[in-house]
Amino acid sequence: MSAKYENEPTLRVGILAAPSIVVALHGEFSSPEGTLNGGEIKAELSGDGKILWNGAEYDSLNFKASDDSARFEIRDVIIGVNFHWERRENQTFKGDLAFVVEKGMLEAVNIVKVEDYLRSVISSEMSATASPALLRAHAVISRSWLLAQIEKHNRIDTGDTAKHPMRVSDTEICRWQDREDHELFDVCADDHCQRYQGTTRQTTEAVDLAVNETAGMVLTDKDGELCDARFSKCCGGVFEEFENCWEPIHYHYLKATRDSEKPSAFPDLKVEENAKAWIEGAPEAFCNTRDKEILGQVLNNYDQETTDFYRWTVEYTQDELGSLIKERSGIDYGKILALEPIHRGTSGRLVRLRIIGTKRTMTIGKELEIRRTLSTSHLYSSAFVVEVPSRDADGVPESFRLRGAGWGHGVGLCQIGAAVMGARGYNFRQILEHYYADSSLTKLY
Repeated sequence: MSAKYENEPTLRVGILAAPSIVVALHGEFSSPEGTLNGGEIKAELSGDGKILWNGAEYDSLNFKASDDSARFEIRDVIIGVNFHWERRENQTFKGDLAFVVEKGMLEAVNIVKVEDYLRSVISSEMSATASPALLRAHAVISRSWLLAQIEKHNRIDTGDTAKHPMRVSDTEICRWQDREDHELFDVCADDHCQRYQGTTRQTTEAVDLAVNETAGMVLTDKDGELCDARFSKCCGGVFEEFENCWEPIHYHYLKATRDSEKPSAFPDLKVEENAKAWIEGAPEAFCNTRDKEILGQVLNNYDQETTDFYRWTVEYTQDELGSLIKERSGIDYGKILALEPIHRGTSGRLVRLRIIGTKRTMTIGKELEIRRTLSTSHLYSSAFVVEVPSRDADGVPESFRLRGAGWGHGVGLCQIGAAVMGARGYNFRQILEHYYADSSLTKLY
């Protein structure tokens, strides 16, 4: 069983990795050199791999806020790393500031209370004006996911759990990214964990109310363990299972289900012909919507740059695809002869894809690796079928068309589907029951 917490916990959030980082302090902070009353600080990575500040080197460097009103601003924070909306922002944070060195880079870390972190996450992952039901549901799952990752981190640190993020051979590359990629902080601030943008994203009374009313509330499984409550923008009609995206563990509360009002059968999307028909169609689902008011609850401004997500199409010429795969993977396949599905998950998402070229043939996975390899940023999802509109005289494809479904990994809560449920009058408990079967609401603190 997961442990109860006597008090609200704090966490360490990695904000920005860079050779040097400039921070503006607003308010009073304690430092190794005494009290600082505002002003600008610049930390750099020294030639010895330590943290250089004010002429002195540190293994770690901490600035502690004197009270709840103190803030610090980090310049040029990268958001949407490697996604098509990637950009830089100046972001402001409450809590303490720390600098650490991880993977040869200087990392700025925010030490913040869980509930303050959640206010930002909910306002960053979607609109702070979303329905009360969606805000409450998201507060519970974001808190559940966060505390589950911290517990998982602690187990890894004590040797109870091994990390297996990659399998590589001459014919196959299988890897995935998860929270355990971070060693000196609990979670990062970007999409691969949860979007966290400090106090930069304006919260609302509705967000505060949702967080306060669910404070300490999490999802637990039948054994009392914290649920690893994943979420994505759009499942595409059927939920994916955890093991098809990350480590080979099956969670009973993250099972394949149709994202619809009434439980109904759906085809076995692991079968290629079924996946093709499903993806090329537009079956009824909560997340099959173009209602701008509902979408505005989930999609922030930069998210709305994605106009097609339930069903989408991407096209490449032979030269475009060959160059793209070489650039993204570092492997020269020559001319691409085929993109061959090998293994699909429960939502139709590809878990393993074979790339056949004139110089090399490799199988790649899991879903995020596939999405990264076949896009300059990330494909919306790995639930796609491949068409070859034309071939040259030698039968070599001249172009490729990818027809796809959904946005993100499709595991757990579907944000757009949940927004539709909220608009139709479902409460947050019903939303959680829909996306996390056989889980229970538990108050940890």
